[in-house]
Amino acid sequence: MADQNHNLSHAADKWFGKTAEDLTDRERQVLDRTAQRKTVSQNINTKFDDGMTFGDRLADRVAAFGGSWKFIILFGVVLMVWVASNLALARIAFDPYPFIFLNLILSMLAALQAPIIMMSQNRQAVKDRLDAAHDYEVNLKAEIEIKALHDKLDQLRTQEIEAVLRKQEEQIALLTRMLAQSSVPAPDRP
Repeated sequence: MADQNHNLSHAADKWFGKTAEDLTDRERQVLDRTAQRKTVSQNINTKFDDGMTFGDRLADRVAAFGGSWKFIILFGVVLMVWVASNLALARIAFDPYPFIFLNLILSMLAALQAPIIMMSQNRQAVKDRLDAAHDYEVNLKAEIEIKALHDKLDQLRTQEIEAVLRKQEEQIALLTRMLAQSSVPAPDRP
């Protein structure tokens, strides 16, 4: 447990420049998943849709239909037929001009449709927040992985440079020994 806390403290400082206590729950979760080599990506839509009730799905369908051209055209046709038939029937019309019953129906439709659309929009806003939070987690993990790759590349470069320098020192030592064995005096090294 102490080793795990040390690793978390080290990772928090290295990747975020924070102490382990200052990490948000999301940052802590990303660090844990990164350390365990687990993925962060998940399908938020499936997870969100699984938690929807029948009423939620119905409200979304009503909102989708109520905000479509199909609804607007269909509703326009119904209104034209209503008005035309009542004008044509004149004195025996079921809703004569000024179409008071039509106004009542339109008001009731608006009174029902508005809250249903708002419920759907609120759910979409929650889904968008979940999606944004998930995108943040994925980006955070990608950033950590990229920084880790840079660290590994820097370490490999350092090891390669050290190996080249050792090889050069060995070659200089070999050349110095060879010159010492020959009759030519070795030049002074700076």
